[in-house]
Amino acid sequence: QELELAVGAELFDRSLRGARLTEKGEYLIAIAEEMLELQNRIHSLRDGAAPPVRRIRFGVTELIAMTWLPRMVTLLREQFPNVMLEPEVDMSRTLYEGLQDNSLDLIVIPETFSAPEVTSQVLAHVRNDWMARPGLVASGGRGPLPLSDLAGYPILSQGSRSGSGLHFSKWLRNQGIVFPRQVSSDSMTALLGLTIAGLGVSYMPSACFQPLIDEGKLEIILAEPALPAVPYAAMYRNDRPSAIAASVAQVAAEACDFTRQFQG
Repeated sequence: QELELAVGAELFDRSLRGARLTEKGEYLIAIAEEMLELQNRIHSLRDGAAPPVRRIRFGVTELIAMTWLPRMVTLLREQFPNVMLEPEVDMSRTLYEGLQDNSLDLIVIPETFSAPEVTSQVLAHVRNDWMARPGLVASGGRGPLPLSDLAGYPILSQGSRSGSGLHFSKWLRNQGIVFPRQVSSDSMTALLGLTIAGLGVSYMPSACFQPLIDEGKLEIILAEPALPAVPYAAMYRNDRPSAIAASVAQVAAEACDFTRQFQG
């Protein structure tokens, strides 16, 4: 009765023969079990027991998964051997939403989104070039094409959930360029396949796909003004107690430093 008075709710259903827990009573027991488990974990620290395994939930984009994610995972395992790594590969907007709703501890995406409660540490500036199947775009040996000339071709671009797509869309608007024929996809792999098939002109990180250029499956289309480099950043919440997030961001910077060939 004293507990019910303190909680302000009936914890036992006394209408039946023998007291049974109410729904709120069962909920209270679940909370009490969590409290006892936390107490046991605190005591284990005092007793010198091994620290409990914790998780690092981090998200990266498709480009990072294809390039320096393996290096990042290797470094994280070396520096945090008792941590369970839970990577997620998705679009920038989806990952940013995961950071906001606390389903992710850290993300590495193009620095397109910002908020006061999010710390952003720039890791690299990734160069992109216009690309097409060899022979699709006739330059006539005139050197770099005016950007407006590309409007005569279908443009294969990344969609609104892509950080790079948002970055270039904003830049093109500032240049006053409108492409009348656009095919949009959130998948860079899909855009790569469409570009190789000769269905249009796209923008791609040139260093990443240099082997396809060397094989003659793609060619770089020089245009003026040139595309701006895309800043990639490690982001984590600064309004939540998580000292490990800043450490993971530093590991991400080390992994990126290992692959500076992808920077412009």
